Amino acid sequence: MQIDIENGRRFNEEPAISAVSSGADIVLVRLADGTGVKALPLSALRDFAAGDITALETEDKTSLVAAVNELLADIGEDRERLDGLDDLTDILTHHGAGLHNALYRGKYLGDSLTAAQSAAIRAGTFEDLYIGDYWTIGGVNYRIADFDYFYRAGDTECTTHHVVIVPDTNLDNQKMNDTNVTTGGYTGSKMYTDYMATAKNKIIAAFGSGHILNHREYLTNAVANGRPSGGAWFDSTIELMSEAMCYGGTFFEPVSDGSTVPAKYSVACKQLNLFRHRPDMISNRQWFWLRNVVSATYFAFVNDTGYAGYNGASGSGGVRPAFPIY
Repeated sequence: MQIDIENGRRFNEEPAISAVSSGADIVLVRLADGTGVKALPLSALRDFAAGDITALETEDKTSLVAAVNELLADIGEDRERLDGLDDLTDILTHHGAGLHNALYRGKYLGDSLTAAQSAAIRAGTFEDLYIGDYWTIGGVNYRIADFDYFYRAGDTECTTHHVVIVPDTNLDNQKMNDTNVTTGGYTGSKMYTDYMATAKNKIIAAFGSGHILNHREYLTNAVANGRPSGGAWFDSTIELMSEAMCYGGTFFEPVSDGSTVPAKYSVACKQLNLFRHRPDMISNRQWFWLRNVVSATYFAFVNDTGYAGYNGASGSGGVRPAFPIY
């Protein structure tokens, strides 16, 4: 093909065009290897810039723009299938407890539980609430430790969406029993029957009794030979944490010796997600009681140094309970 260069004009002096008609149009390229000027079809230039268009997983492969437009149309159809969810925030919000348990944030939520926050909890969307978020009420940080921890558990199934709260600090200091005995297990202790009242009253004053979820838990009510030997289902609102809730397993609560199997039934059998994300928050540098029977004289506790331990039931230790709100 011959290209007429009128009067020896330079390329930039030639008449300009605004578009090419096909991929068969050519441009001239001076090769770096010194072999001269060669003709290059625009289709080859397109493929060099965009890659191999034939490899695109789209129906339309006529151009890169056409392929992108097809993908955008598919995305639009997918968004319609999301039932009107408008943006990423809405998508995250409507994933419920699973996603919210997976994200630690640690945001200050205010000095009271708002009506909007309560509505988001009861709906199970948990909008703008994440693990580690907290309210500061009466000088205490009440921190979100888990979403729907007791959901679907209990002899009467828990069907109410909720968040479990753990205060950063101890709410009181009390004994498990007046003497070093574990008779009657956790529910037979003075802590359970009497001494938790101060901490419970603080929590009720902070959140209101109407926001504290009454659910069902299996709790120890008998001890034999230093081992939990019996239990029952109880209505539960505010309880001491278990070893499992803190550590994800038991340390000092007795286990089977091959012949005697302790009564260790519990729905509080998994680690709170707060402590999974932030194990440093298990310790608050104040030792506090746990509900687990360790022996005929000891209950479990978290030491102020952070280690798992146990203490005689008559010792004065911290009261740091967990409780679900909705």
